[in-house]
Amino acid sequence: MRRITFDLDVLRTFVTGVDMGSFAKASDRLGRSTSAVSAQLKKLEDQLGMPVLRKEGRGMVTTPAGESLLGYARRLLELNDEAANAVRGAELAGSVRLGIQQDFGEQMLTEVLGRFTRVHPQVRIEARVARNSELMDQLGGGRLDLALTWDNGMPAAHAVDVGRQAMRWIGPVDASRLALEGGTHQPLPLVMMDAPCIMRSAATRALDQAGIPWRIAFTSPGLSGVWAAAAAGLGVTVRTAIGLPPSLCVLDMPGLPPLPDVGLRLLRAEAELNPPAQRLHDIVLQALKSL
Repeated sequence: MRRITFDLDVLRTFVTGVDMGSFAKASDRLGRSTSAVSAQLKKLEDQLGMPVLRKEGRGMVTTPAGESLLGYARRLLELNDEAANAVRGAELAGSVRLGIQQDFGEQMLTEVLGRFTRVHPQVRIEARVARNSELMDQLGGGRLDLALTWDNGMPAAHAVDVGRQAMRWIGPVDASRLALEGGTHQPLPLVMMDAPCIMRSAATRALDQAGIPWRIAFTSPGLSGVWAAAAAGLGVTVRTAIGLPPSLCVLDMPGLPPLPDVGLRLLRAEAELNPPAQRLHDIVLQALKSL
């Protein structure tokens, strides 16, 4: 079998175009002409001996072969970038204090921080997983360098808007565990974080606007308590689909009102960060692009 050695530059163009949904936009992002991008994609397909893209409407989508290649391309590029960062940042030392909203705790701790510490072993990381209000207090009090938070509508001096996530009604995978007593005319039981909470407010506001009665069946100061109570069927909750445990799912129940999106921000304590904090800031932003 003929051995194929992929060009990482070509793979980066392929992944960027798929992620952005447009190879014209990818050419701008990568600083290449559209003809150069087309030539790279043709080279990739010639190497493989099969198409990785096909036309659909006015755009391009991956073929089954392209979808399979996409996952491997991401891994190859991630390893390449990690190696480059390790060499360039071998002497990076110091400390950085990061606050993470509870929804992102597991993903950030295992993926992002694990990769960061492998590349920069001389940097000490202090990470705190907490609620929005606590993270904002810690950041304002100078006890955090960075904080990943939901956008609560309050202005922030040094913030990067990462994007928006859809809020969802969430309940147990086993729908039989969700006891909505007395049918549709009884108040909807809610499992919520303690107030103040952006998603609690969004849920009750949506239900009030739809004229649906509700009651708070369970509250918790932490997300783990909310997940456990919702999985036990004590009521429904509202979060995004990020970090959803396998025992829970997005509900498709008729009558539940639509919910708004919520913004996600990466906040900095200062406009200028120290080198370790700036490096972690950039890595977190890169990781969040795949959400």
